[in-house]
Amino acid sequence: MYHKLHSAMDSLKQNDTANSCSQGANLDAQDGEDKQFCPGYKDVDAFVKYGLGSVLLATKASSGLPQTGDEFDFYRSFPGFQEFCEVQGDRLLLCMSQIMQHHSCRSRMRDRDKLTGLEERFDLVVDANDVILEKVGILLDEADGVNRSQQPVMPAGFQPPKIVVSSWNRKGSSSGGRSETFRLLQAKNIQRPQLKFKEKVDNSNTPFIPKIFIKPNALKPLPSYFAIKQIRKERPEDLDVPAALADFIHQQRTQEHIEEMFVHPYQFELDHLTVPDSLLSKTDPKMYKPIEETSCSFIETLEDLVALNEKLNEMSEFAVDLEHHSYRSFLGVTSLMQISTREQDFIIDTLELRSEMYILNEAFTNPSAVKVFHGADSDIEWLQRDFGLYVVNLFDTHQASRALNQARHSLDHLLKHYCSVDSDKRYQLADWRIRPLPDEMTLYARSDTHYLLYIYDCMKAQLLDFNHGQPGLLQSVWNRSKDISLKKYVKPIFTEESYLEVQRKQKRSFNTQQLTAFRLLFAWRDKLARQEDESTGYVLPTHMMIKISEELPKEPQGIIACCNPIPPLVRQQVNELHLLVQEAREMPLLKAEIAMQKTKGLTPIKKPEVTLFGPHDTSRVPECTEPHFSADELPVKQGVFFSDDDHKSDDVQEISGLVACAKITLFEEPETKEIKKSHSVAQMKARRIIESFENPFRMYLPSSGVHVNENAKFDPSSKIFEISKRWKLQTMEQQQRELESTKKAKEEAKQQAKKAAEERHKAKESYKESLQNVATIRQQTAECAKADGKKRERVPSEAGPSTPKLSKKLKSAEKSLKTETPPQESFKAFDYSQSDLKVFSDTKSKDNSQFDPNRQTHDAKKKKMAAGKKGNSGAGNRSMSYLAGSSNRGFRHNWPKR
Repeated sequence: MYHKLHSAMDSLKQNDTANSCSQGANLDAQDGEDKQFCPGYKDVDAFVKYGLGSVLLATKASSGLPQTGDEFDFYRSFPGFQEFCEVQGDRLLLCMSQIMQHHSCRSRMRDRDKLTGLEERFDLVVDANDVILEKVGILLDEADGVNRSQQPVMPAGFQPPKIVVSSWNRKGSSSGGRSETFRLLQAKNIQRPQLKFKEKVDNSNTPFIPKIFIKPNALKPLPSYFAIKQIRKERPEDLDVPAALADFIHQQRTQEHIEEMFVHPYQFELDHLTVPDSLLSKTDPKMYKPIEETSCSFIETLEDLVALNEKLNEMSEFAVDLEHHSYRSFLGVTSLMQISTREQDFIIDTLELRSEMYILNEAFTNPSAVKVFHGADSDIEWLQRDFGLYVVNLFDTHQASRALNQARHSLDHLLKHYCSVDSDKRYQLADWRIRPLPDEMTLYARSDTHYLLYIYDCMKAQLLDFNHGQPGLLQSVWNRSKDISLKKYVKPIFTEESYLEVQRKQKRSFNTQQLTAFRLLFAWRDKLARQEDESTGYVLPTHMMIKISEELPKEPQGIIACCNPIPPLVRQQVNELHLLVQEAREMPLLKAEIAMQKTKGLTPIKKPEVTLFGPHDTSRVPECTEPHFSADELPVKQGVFFSDDDHKSDDVQEISGLVACAKITLFEEPETKEIKKSHSVAQMKARRIIESFENPFRMYLPSSGVHVNENAKFDPSSKIFEISKRWKLQTMEQQQRELESTKKAKEEAKQQAKKAAEERHKAKESYKESLQNVATIRQQTAECAKADGKKRERVPSEAGPSTPKLSKKLKSAEKSLKTETPPQESFKAFDYSQSDLKVFSDTKSKDNSQFDPNRQTHDAKKKKMAAGKKGNSGAGNRSMSYLAGSSNRGFRHNWPKR
């Protein structure tokens, strides 16, 4: 045991030696002659390897020490062991104190109170370990390239944000030093710019209608719907009109312009746009001015915007870029616009000039000026959505980079490749709603467009050289850019199947309860985001929504626990979310339906490809093919009263090919019919007036000649959605009731049929049993003859009407009885003195119709005797109506003894 303790102490001595070596490393490093990390160790790896071996040896030696309990108490009873333990314990405490002092921690490990000393020392060790591990974490972060001491550049009045450490925000330096980290610059307590907008943001669940009302540089005039701005702005909801008539009146107003409402306003101009030869020929690139020597103007007034528009009309090319914010807005908001010419840079405050930005349409749709963008797919849609701006004669450097097959297509790569400029993407994810803009953010915004015109010149020349001077490749880039200009903004529309697309992207398998919770949470999030004008990620991120759907918490606190950090609107609406989760938990728990996506229309159903196939030929159709139903249809069968088919088959057949017709056709979607051109507008109005008299409810519903807005059916705020949903639910409930009633009727019919069959069977059994207890006529006569003793032999030639002929079955039974009769006993003389001589009298008692009480009692006795014989008769194939041996002919009588 002492040997084990000595080995443990030796290992600790080795550790002390290693620590002393580490302390003297700095002194040795000062000497230029010795380049070793520590005496005896050439580098850090060798020192760490040796130190790790020493720690392992000490750990193995400590495992051989006496364990706590009886073993340790036994060794503790020896004075030598007790003294040795105290000495080594003080030595260990001294080493721990030195280590804690080195890390600036409390180190008074010795001279403690005996009662509370152990607990105090344990607390000191825990605190020291926390400090040491924190330093280790900081050093590891610095080794990975994260420098926590670096302070971000922040505008005055804002607090520094938290550092986001990931692969996307790390940029390696070319000098080989530590990498830089991009920081997410955000604004706290900023006033929402949506409150200043003159025109309210339209977050309704209706399609987007272009905002343009003036069309400069037009080859085809603007449709009358956009020219008359009042028709578009004055919606029935703003007037004193009942909600039931709001959609109908709006449809009547817009029925003449429905085809023009969703057409690209500059479709005709872009289709007839031809690129001039000057843009398809090679020119020398014009070098850009240094950004420090280029003037920059910040546009935030209407006068400055008009002056900028006049300058741009005189230019042959200019570069454009946008800065967008989407976290605190449902549709997003364009916060800044940068425009650069060859001589000057402009930054436009689009939040302040949102309603006046349409002025720039004159310059943006000028076909003689080239508008240079980079990655204009989103920019084109944002310009249409927020300002009603359209672009004609666009050149996208992103498409040119793809045509040249470059390694990367980002603007950062193009700036490095053509201009040798390292773009600072530190503010790429900054909150561009900040006003006033810091100088660093202003410089970043200018750099996106300042060099873009020079890049455009270089790429245009490179495209011509790449194709041996032929303009084909360059022309293809112009065509692709034109296709981007033809893009139209599409507003996100909420439908009943929208949640399935999100759920499919997450690749999660849900049961019925989880899928119901996900559907309800998705609808709640979309509705609240539209009302509050917040993004769905701000209201409830998708990963948190999936977490709640998977867990299905029983309490509101469980919903809070699924969200980290907790979104503000979730904290406010936690009780409503709890009700939605409870509603989902009440659904029957079933497995996830794989075929649900097919019924919802996400994946098309493949039809069998048969060369020879008739409409009634089902021999070639595979068994797996099923009819496709939409979400509003339900496979049911029409109810038939007093049908004979229900009694033919006991099993209920599953009907999947028949679809129920509409029960109420009043609210059915009207079929669009072609109206002849011969009818005038007055005739069509008169026709609608006449139809309104036929049905008093037609005035509240869309007529056949009025366009029915398809998206109004999916808008929860519209009356058409409410009415159609109500009738949909009622028809589905009615169909469900009919199915349940038919099933119950068939089950009752089955039970009644079974009961009738059982009753018939019981009646047959009871009838058979009653026949067995009834005595036949011959049995009754035989019993009467035996009772009266009036038996006589019958002459074979004598024929009597009362004696019927024996049947073959009775004869065979009689023969079998004769063969089985036991042998007769020896004859004994009968004592006639004791017999009744009246038996031999020839007088026969004739049947008299008068009442004879003696005869009645005698007949009753005979019936009792016949019943007794009936019960003792043998079973089998013998006749039950005639007993063999009852006849007195052909055998000897054995007279009874007294």
